[in-house]
Amino acid sequence: MSRRELLMAGGALSAVSLTETATTREAGAREPEAGAHAGIVSLSAWELSDQIRSKRVSCADVMDAYLRQIDRFNPHVNAIVSLQDRDGLMRQAKERDEQLAKGQYLGWMHGFPHAVKDLAATRGIRTSYGSPLLDGIPQKDALFVERLRRSGAILIGKTNAPEMGFGSQSYNPVFGTTLNAYDQSKCAGGSSGGAAVALALRLVPVADGSDFMGSLRNPAAFNNVFGFRPSWGRVPSGGDELFLSTISTEGPMGRCARDVAMLLSVMAGPDARAPLAIEGRPEVFAGDLQRDFHGTRIGWLGDFAGYLPFEPGILDLCTKALTSLESLGCRIDAARPDFPPQRLWETWLTLRHANSAGGMINLYQDPAKRAKLKPEIQWEIAGGLNISAVDLQRASLARSDWYRALQRMFQQFDYLAIPSAQVFPFDAQIHWPHEVAGRKMDTYHRWMEVVIGPSLAGLPAMNIPVGFGPQGLPMGMQIIGRNHADLAVLQLAHAYEQVARWRDTQPLLLRA
Repeated sequence: MSRRELLMAGGALSAVSLTETATTREAGAREPEAGAHAGIVSLSAWELSDQIRSKRVSCADVMDAYLRQIDRFNPHVNAIVSLQDRDGLMRQAKERDEQLAKGQYLGWMHGFPHAVKDLAATRGIRTSYGSPLLDGIPQKDALFVERLRRSGAILIGKTNAPEMGFGSQSYNPVFGTTLNAYDQSKCAGGSSGGAAVALALRLVPVADGSDFMGSLRNPAAFNNVFGFRPSWGRVPSGGDELFLSTISTEGPMGRCARDVAMLLSVMAGPDARAPLAIEGRPEVFAGDLQRDFHGTRIGWLGDFAGYLPFEPGILDLCTKALTSLESLGCRIDAARPDFPPQRLWETWLTLRHANSAGGMINLYQDPAKRAKLKPEIQWEIAGGLNISAVDLQRASLARSDWYRALQRMFQQFDYLAIPSAQVFPFDAQIHWPHEVAGRKMDTYHRWMEVVIGPSLAGLPAMNIPVGFGPQGLPMGMQIIGRNHADLAVLQLAHAYEQVARWRDTQPLLLRA
């Protein structure tokens, strides 16, 4: 299939082409009933889970449908990498059916084909981190991956990401570039770019991602799906260092808010290996998301009073989306934190540099290995080498002041809202935008400054789709909640989804 055939007006893949059954079959592969393939991948994840549990669809048919979808569309976007052997995956799916026949139901993801972001370790499955320096096959799973398996997921491979997760453009020297689901000349965002594209094209039912600087929110906005950065500690991480790194977090992505909440119910929950994990029962996220929002107060941060530059059309889409929230009974008012935004950026740079240097100094000190790191990573590490203990303490104090400034805002507002990106998806051939709305960007990630607020404060933040710009490219908006108010953010996203009806009004890839 040519790129021209893939594209339609506005840059979206045609609804017809995406639901067609693949024309190229493996020898001896069983043909599904007419429309069965399209019907399965068209289901939301929560609908699919219900169909599997009630045995209205077999795990084998689900695996077959998704593998056919991957065969047809993944070559055009490069979202899923390290795809596992089809025979082995089908064998695992049939084992899941046998378990169901014996009354052995593993959990919400029973029989789900799932691809883990290629920045998380997967036992026995290649994990490259987008770098030839780290490429290998792990002996054990990341903590949250253990939970996916226990819930019945079948790991089919990985989703592509930038080199070591640096930058909101998903390219790397191991697997290349992931292309946008709506226009294959544009980038997918990052670092969960492969995950977002795989979701949009229905190559997986749900997806996991991680977020340091908007990596669950930016690619979700660029591909018209939901991406949720949970409160820090909601999804525990049991790495080598357990106390200093309190910015990055794993989290869920989905095509609707309910799917995101259900995946969070699998990923979340305390673990003794993660001493700072949030206590609480993750089952709460599997409950009803319905809620009355009459009288809810939302603070619109906009462009921080002109501080942040935005590509034309982004603020307009977001303010239009706010009217949907008003229709729920929410009150929208302009808001501005009592905190200098430039100080916030300087704090971000210091902490990012320090985190990078601390984690990768061994690679940097070896000249041969350093040469294999992309320039942006070298720049981050070099910056960290010049940071003193006093500098780090001052940055941490500034971060604390920022958290307190937001807490004061939450005395007036129940939620905050701000765009998820400052530009629409850009040319996949360039590594990062050097200018936004006529303003020069002085670092490789300055164009994503809009996302650092929730990251530094550790607050829950959800990208919700808000529509398509003048060139037919998607955009999203962040809904930010109080500390640990993850469920409240999911509830508002779910309510917005019901009234905005963006699935019915936007140029979608598939119609369920």
